[in-house]
Amino acid sequence: MNPATRPTRLYDAYIFDLDGTVYLGDALLPYAAETIRFLRGAGKRTVFLSNNPTHTREEYAAKLTRLGVPTPAPDIINSATVLVNFLQHTLPNARLFVCGEEPLCNELRRAGFTLTENAHETDAVIASFDRTFTYCKLQIAFDAIRAGARFFATNADRFCPVPGGGEPDAAAIIAAIEACTNTRVEAVVGKPSRYMTDAILNLIRLPAAQCIVIGDRLETDVQMGINAGMATALTLTGATPRTALESAEIQPTYVLESLADLIRFLKPRISANLRE
Repeated sequence: MNPATRPTRLYDAYIFDLDGTVYLGDALLPYAAETIRFLRGAGKRTVFLSNNPTHTREEYAAKLTRLGVPTPAPDIINSATVLVNFLQHTLPNARLFVCGEEPLCNELRRAGFTLTENAHETDAVIASFDRTFTYCKLQIAFDAIRAGARFFATNADRFCPVPGGGEPDAAAIIAAIEACTNTRVEAVVGKPSRYMTDAILNLIRLPAAQCIVIGDRLETDVQMGINAGMATALTLTGATPRTALESAEIQPTYVLESLADLIRFLKPRISANLRE
């Protein structure tokens, strides 16, 4: 199926990825603010997702607001939030060893979990985006899993897009632990998992068919939308170039040059809202 360039209808809810979709680094991407402002003015629900657990929802909300997209923290879902909910249902009161950064660790502590570096008292190892990852952390994860700990992850992104390139993401941490323990990660709660989809639908309270997911990655954003029965839009402003679509098994409903393409079919109505 060849995806259409632009949508020809409005949806009731717009679910935006952040990095590479709404902004890159500390700068909004073209037409992001104007498009989101228009959708909100039209009464459409807008929520934001990130697989990156190195910032809290409050930090994401503050960043969006600073960049000109005022957003309350409850309208943001990230993989740390979903992990907390997952663990509360799967392993309440668990003792965790976390290969992750302080924002994730703090979220888990606030939710009542005990963090430990003692492999033999660890109930679950958590793999995440961790720029502080060391051989010592790998050793503790190795010992804990061999002693019977379960193994979960926030996300499985291969890299995080940043201006000028990318940073190795949680997939590298997962791979290191899997390689030495010969144990597959049991659950990855971020996009494109059903855990993330459930969190979205519980927040917006709308049928999936009335929603559209907009993101810059086929294997996370677009795949999640497809799995959930939502329309999908791939924006070419982040991790995925147009050339990658030609051989990709995962195909979006739409392909966008910028977020403005979400509403360009309404051109007579958006002239005051969207710069041409």
